[in-house]
Amino acid sequence: MIRFADVIGQEDAKARLRQMVEEDRVPHALLFCGPQGCGKMAMAMAFASYLLCTDHHDGDSCGTCSQCRLLHHWGHPDLRFTYPTIKRPNMQSGYQPVSDDFAREWLQLIGEGPYFDLEQWMEAIGVDNQQAIITGGESDLLVQKMTLRASQGGYKVCIFWLPERLNDKSGNQLLKLIEEPPAKTVFLFVSEAPEQLLETIRSRTQRFDMRRIDTQEIEKALVEQRGIDADSARRVARLANGSWTAALKELKANNENRKFLEYFMSLMRLAYQRNVKELRKWSDTMSGLGREKQKRLLAYFLRMVRESFMSNFHQPDLNFMTADEQQFTSKFGRFIHEDNVEEFYDRLSLAIRDIGQNANARMVFFELALQTIILLRR
Repeated sequence: MIRFADVIGQEDAKARLRQMVEEDRVPHALLFCGPQGCGKMAMAMAFASYLLCTDHHDGDSCGTCSQCRLLHHWGHPDLRFTYPTIKRPNMQSGYQPVSDDFAREWLQLIGEGPYFDLEQWMEAIGVDNQQAIITGGESDLLVQKMTLRASQGGYKVCIFWLPERLNDKSGNQLLKLIEEPPAKTVFLFVSEAPEQLLETIRSRTQRFDMRRIDTQEIEKALVEQRGIDADSARRVARLANGSWTAALKELKANNENRKFLEYFMSLMRLAYQRNVKELRKWSDTMSGLGREKQKRLLAYFLRMVRESFMSNFHQPDLNFMTADEQQFTSKFGRFIHEDNVEEFYDRLSLAIRDIGQNANARMVFFELALQTIILLRR
């Protein structure tokens, strides 16, 4: 189970949720919104635990009552998780996957902690390029499950992760249930892109906005929970920019950004040398990455262009980098300046768009490499 004490920072949000329960005005549908990594899912899981607990102590779930014991491994019969799924090759034609098909992977993921993103979920179920959605089959099953009486006599709660992944058909199937929910039934929607959520559903939820986690709270949690030294905690916390998920990723010894930095340094060095032959090989390597990874790579390049440009002002508070990134930009930063920084942004943004539209990745990256040669010589 997750308690409010397990959620990093966000004390104001916790107080608002407690007040809803104390005043007996819990809405039937809450839409948790906020920046990625701020703890929306963690807060929804903690609130679900709080609703189902029968013996609150010190503003939190007790962790020991019969209901909390059922929550320890997320086996409570009155709590349901709904999340995006994919269709596996062994599934029959016409079958619509449901969350229960991936229950083992889901329980393993949330068992590792409530801070994760879609990338981690896709990795957990072993896919890269396939689009994860919430199917009509899941909507049908949810209607069946949530209309049953609560087996424990209290609340029935559904935590609905990434509802923007609903298609029109599955969204419309849920609409009546959300409009006229059974007594003491609560839907907790956790969205990364609420503007993409079906308007018919969004208009029937009470929005609950959360802010980025304070840098000091992340720094404190890194020291207390992860046991890292104060200087490293400060650097990672600044780099995380209010996201505990980003902070955790940065701690991984072989995290993705380290490899992305190698690719960025290679591009810039080869472009400066005008080594077209090696740049072609570099483009071939980049084209072998999955499209989602290619988009993350290009987004990282955008950030490094920004950090390189800002390093020219020699004001450390303006930069958010690891020690390795800082070491590189201290020498390279002078090549990103007023005469080329905007076009670097434009070229990288165009590449992200082209990759998203399924353009030939080899051509996209080679064109970017050639343009980088020109821009670095300005």
